[in-house]
Amino acid sequence: MIDLGALVRELAGTPLAEWASELQEQLDSKMAVGHGDLQRWQGALHALPDLQPTSIDLAGGVTLRAPCTADTQEQLRQALMGLSPWRKGPFELFGVPVDTEWRSDWKWARVAPHLDLRGKRVLDVGCGNGYYQWRMLGAGARAVIGIDPNWLFFCQFQALRRYLPDLPAWHLPFALEELPEKLQGFDTVFSMGVLYHRRSPIDHLLALKDCLVKDGQLVLETLVVEGDVNCVLVPPDRYAQMRNVWFLPSVAALELWLQRAGLVDVRCVDVSVTSVEEQRSTDWMRYQSLPDFLDPGDHSRTLEGLPAPMRAVMVARKP
Repeated sequence: MIDLGALVRELAGTPLAEWASELQEQLDSKMAVGHGDLQRWQGALHALPDLQPTSIDLAGGVTLRAPCTADTQEQLRQALMGLSPWRKGPFELFGVPVDTEWRSDWKWARVAPHLDLRGKRVLDVGCGNGYYQWRMLGAGARAVIGIDPNWLFFCQFQALRRYLPDLPAWHLPFALEELPEKLQGFDTVFSMGVLYHRRSPIDHLLALKDCLVKDGQLVLETLVVEGDVNCVLVPPDRYAQMRNVWFLPSVAALELWLQRAGLVDVRCVDVSVTSVEEQRSTDWMRYQSLPDFLDPGDHSRTLEGLPAPMRAVMVARKP
């Protein structure tokens, strides 16, 4: 059982206290249903060696250090491999480099200069394995709650949590729709790599806004296309081999969407084309990746002939 007592104590006396009081029961119920591979992944977690970090760096990366024998490193590597594929990272754990599919540190380097997370209570929607949660703590956040219904990502987070048990970061295997409406309790809400998977993007923006306190900040990262305020790409089928991609707006259209959702001070702080160096297959994620999804003769197009992935980071405020 994963004990959420520390989270309940963290949220006591805040607008999130009532929600927190029900989380343990909600989590236990979900874990009772679980996933077909959950027992295998929990076996990998149990195989992790007992280590105590003597050095923790969450500001420059996610790096844990301690004296460690080669045999212990190999035990750690094998246990972590049991939680493959690893998509978000990288991590450096006691001398074992986890070279994930995404160089998520590159994205964080583009996002972080535009944020002030010091002392903030943060919600990370679609948090994946929690890589960004640790980086948010490294940037000074008071507490970070991540939600993502993917059970493998949940277990990968627990692997890090094994070695960082006292830090104020929690991963809940929930979708945004499983949270109560109008929580209005977070200083900052992140949604990175989620919006284009939503059939109703404006509803997603409204739900994110409802999680924020007054004057809270939304950080949104999503796929975009070039064009004016009326330009939105709706893939006829797959996009870069992904089935569940619905809307890719221009930056101007995305700004309008955020404004229509009731957010203010809307700014685009970064636009970047995703490179095959930033997203690729590795020993820790051996399935196909971005190089396989682009036109081999023209990396500016996907296999479907659509514009190659380009991502924008938007920040906005709830009035």
